Amino acid sequence: MTTLIMGIVNVTPDSFSDGGRFVDPDTAIAHGLWLRSEGANLLDVGGESTRPGAERVAPRVEQERVLPVVQALAEAGVVVSIDTMNASTALAAVDAGARIVNDVSGGLADPDLLSAVATTTAELVLGHWRGPSADMYARAEYGDVVREVMRELAERVDAAAAAGIPPGRLIVDPGIGFGKKGAQNWDVLRALPRVIGLGHRVLVGTSRKRFLAELLSADVDGDGVSEMRRDLATAVTSVLAADAGAWAVRVHDVIATRDALDVASSWWRPHAGDQGSE
Repeated sequence: MTTLIMGIVNVTPDSFSDGGRFVDPDTAIAHGLWLRSEGANLLDVGGESTRPGAERVAPRVEQERVLPVVQALAEAGVVVSIDTMNASTALAAVDAGARIVNDVSGGLADPDLLSAVATTTAELVLGHWRGPSADMYARAEYGDVVREVMRELAERVDAAAAAGIPPGRLIVDPGIGFGKKGAQNWDVLRALPRVIGLGHRVLVGTSRKRFLAELLSADVDGDGVSEMRRDLATAVTSVLAADAGAWAVRVHDVIATRDALDVASSWWRPHAGDQGSE
């Protein structure tokens, strides 16, 4: 299986990594097209930051940010995912051309989202989530993080099925960084084969997240770790996720991840008859 690359297009003023860079629709559209040229297989467009501590955004504001971008990218032939926790935004984005709804809350933030997506042909990403970004770390209490994440993901899958969404349209995301502290994220990543064993495609998003910066820095919060170093760490975790069988990885730096996956692919599957020329 070839692991796909989902490029991130944040149309927000306050995302943790690139907030404000692409809040203008034309700039966001150009960035999305550039990510596709760099090797992204699909693009995830979001109008509400889910960084730690972020406050919710009204659906009307979210839609004003994302719909022009979704429509333009879809018309350009891009496979678009809408990153939203709101049912109304999901429906509007699908009408504008989005083919995937990526809900980091797994349908918990808006009780109407699952039934809304069921009325469309869109695929749905169900993220593992324990509550709003404003206090997500307060909920990072686990007896066995892997067992509990898998159980809670399975519950969201069951809820989606009950809402009328066929299993073939579902994708699960273990929610790296969401309601999980440093070491807990590594525990879940090591258990990716078990998550894949749930029987659904798996999306993994580690890009530039705090747990990577904490690993790379003596600074407890990792604030001093450069974007370049975070992207390198992201590329490594993306390769490891691909090796575990992830369907797709969600990243900011597409070219670094594309290069890393291409190198890993050549390492894992050498071509018969190659002479190993330098």
